[in-house]
Amino acid sequence: METKLAKIAQVAKEKPKEQFTSLVHLLSVEMLLECHQELSGNKAAGIDGVTKAEYEESILGNIKRLHESLMKMAYKPQAVRRVYIPKPGSNKKRPLGIPAYEDKIVQLAVSKILSAIYEQDFLNSSYGFRPGRSCHDALRELNNIIMTKKINWVVDADISGFFDHVDHDWMMRCLEVRIKDSRLLRIIARMLKAGIMEEGEYKASMEGTPQGGLC
Repeated sequence: METKLAKIAQVAKEKPKEQFTSLVHLLSVEMLLECHQELSGNKAAGIDGVTKAEYEESILGNIKRLHESLMKMAYKPQAVRRVYIPKPGSNKKRPLGIPAYEDKIVQLAVSKILSAIYEQDFLNSSYGFRPGRSCHDALRELNNIIMTKKINWVVDADISGFFDHVDHDWMMRCLEVRIKDSRLLRIIARMLKAGIMEEGEYKASMEGTPQGGLC
């Protein structure tokens, strides 16, 4: 599986305008099993209450059923469970979305495919939410620049409520520039529209993408 993703990454890098028409087949039983193994077992459960340990009790049957639903386009993500956590440096709280365990598997698998393509387009100076990079890496690079070069200004900017207001239509349009696999796009669209469960009440997700999930 890693070899297939590496080939996609190579094509994406060598051909910046390449459009990928066949991707959904990468959501194989093998990949889904790998994603299950990579997920942490001590994270909070989604609205169905299923943990990694419980899912693992019938892992082969569960993964094969999940794979079949993806290939038949019958897969429908569950609503994410919304909780609130303290926001550092203020009295405000940050909304956190906790997907169902099975949806975490699919999100991780899809993110691997997207990363193989779009990682090639990012600048080396970009650190946010990229695999193998962290805030500490960004701080080290910033420190190196400040200490070794002539710097007059350091600008700190933030987009207020960015994740809460991501436009789904524009998100899909951006993806469609390089991805022409309609089935994969439909799966991603369903993730965005899965909805939110807060204090037992379902809320449609017309915009935004929950922080806490992978997609």
